[in-house]
Amino acid sequence: MSANAPIRSLTPPDIRARKGGDKLACLTAYTTPMARLADKHCDIVLVGDSLGMVVHGLPNTLGVTLDMMLLHGRAVMRGAERALVVVDLPFGAYEAGPTQAFAAAARLMAETGCGAVKLEGGAEMAPTVAFLTQRGIPVMAHVGLVPQRVQSFGGYKVQGRGPDGMRVAEDARAMAQAGAFAIVLEKVVEPLAREITAMLDVPTIGIGASPACDGQILVMDDILGIFTDFQPKFVKRYAELGTAAEAAIAAYAQEVRDGRFPAAEHCFAERPGEPRTR
Repeated sequence: MSANAPIRSLTPPDIRARKGGDKLACLTAYTTPMARLADKHCDIVLVGDSLGMVVHGLPNTLGVTLDMMLLHGRAVMRGAERALVVVDLPFGAYEAGPTQAFAAAARLMAETGCGAVKLEGGAEMAPTVAFLTQRGIPVMAHVGLVPQRVQSFGGYKVQGRGPDGMRVAEDARAMAQAGAFAIVLEKVVEPLAREITAMLDVPTIGIGASPACDGQILVMDDILGIFTDFQPKFVKRYAELGTAAEAAIAAYAQEVRDGRFPAAEHCFAERPGEPRTR
């Protein structure tokens, strides 16, 4: 392949074909610079509605709007070349029925150029997923703990324990049968996530689920140690950039107050003989 040949982006069929094969590495991104970093190493970059909490300081994802997803989706697409970019459908943009969901999903894909959308819910959303996929909208499903319904769950609770396991398994099965090309399993007890992964013919993407899942996803700011207000058990920090950034900001502020910044090397000299204008 020529060094100047265009990079081919991964597609939903590419992701589906990875079932049982090489693990899928997935991360969220909300900005162009972070998308560029993730794109070098990840198979899927998710523009998650977690941006409401991580970027906009909201208490949960419920206040995220379709316009917010469009804004960040376009930003991420400017930084992604190889990875499949998936954009979340926000709360209130698809629950009323398939027609509402199609309008929102079609707008996301048309105005951002993303490769797929993601929606939360179980068997009750299967007709909507089928409606979308039959009309050319690739859908990643999200079952188990679905943050948009955290109020009805009574908090960010582990899913699939005891009798509840049947419900989670049926939700995953229904989404696969409806045409979802991959399914996120969030905060699902490990043995059940392993069983669901073995049961389905589409990839599972775990977040607080099981190493047996076909892939894993985490929030970029969590693994970098930037967003620290909410730290789930399933997050592993690979850096402490928040601490490093605060130290850098403190050093800058102190140097400004001490008169040590800017120094001569940060300033511009006049050219010899250059007249000044008054």
